[in-house]
Amino acid sequence: MEITKKTNLEVEGKHNKPIVTDLYFKDDKKPKPVVIFCHGYKGFKDWGAWDKMGEIFADNGYFFVKFNFSHNGTTPENTTEFLNIEAFGDNNFIKELDDLQSVIDWLLLPSFDYGDQIKVGDLSLIGHSRGGGIATIKASEEKRVTKLITYAAVSDFGSRFPKGKELEAWEKKGVMYIENSRTKQQLPLHYQFYKNYKKNEERLNIQKAAKKLEIPHFIAHGSNDTVVSISHAGNLFEWSPAPKLSLRENADHVFGLSHPWTKEELPKEFQHIVNKTLDFLEADAQALMDEYGESDD
Repeated sequence: MEITKKTNLEVEGKHNKPIVTDLYFKDDKKPKPVVIFCHGYKGFKDWGAWDKMGEIFADNGYFFVKFNFSHNGTTPENTTEFLNIEAFGDNNFIKELDDLQSVIDWLLLPSFDYGDQIKVGDLSLIGHSRGGGIATIKASEEKRVTKLITYAAVSDFGSRFPKGKELEAWEKKGVMYIENSRTKQQLPLHYQFYKNYKKNEERLNIQKAAKKLEIPHFIAHGSNDTVVSISHAGNLFEWSPAPKLSLRENADHVFGLSHPWTKEELPKEFQHIVNKTLDFLEADAQALMDEYGESDD
């Protein structure tokens, strides 16, 4: 059966910008486990082979969802370029948590257009990089999430902010700029980002969130990740009550992917991670909790 794709659907969020969302599924009218994917910093839902990943999950019987965080800098008209750089500058972790909550709530509404295709009690989150931190916090808060998967995820938000004189200069100017290495664009970061983090520091503590998890957690990381050190995977493994760790030798931060991805085949590093993720999703959640919960003691 062919995969149905519903792309660029606009979900209403809490922050006056639409959350542009894609759905991938086999239209067989059977309830399917839901998998929601959260992109990372300077990322977007159509980056690299995320589209191909959606097809693979749908082909394996999942209802796969990916979306652009409302303030990631893209627009509904152009979902792959950072044309709204002011929105990028106004983004923060709380907005991303709210966006993810809006997507979850939308999918589980009784009036959801494709409600006959989803298994309400089986909802997993996948997060890449910064999106992995967001997914971890949301999984600790949202009891309808049944499994968590993090790819090259950060284990701490606070340490990634500037310090000392650099932080003082950011506060004084109100903005600093970061280069998008792919496009060479100078993207603004408004000081509100740091203020919002400090105001919500307790909620945004990934260690605290990971320790509160009551669901199985699959952690994937590449040994050659120069963006987010492999030590972050070690932290998450140590903190999560029921973790499963997959360290991929020689894989980088994006597991061999790049943008745009025009090849039919996935790089072997990413294909390996996808296969391991499917194995994890297909396993019985309680059995995973028993197995990894016990081995963690």
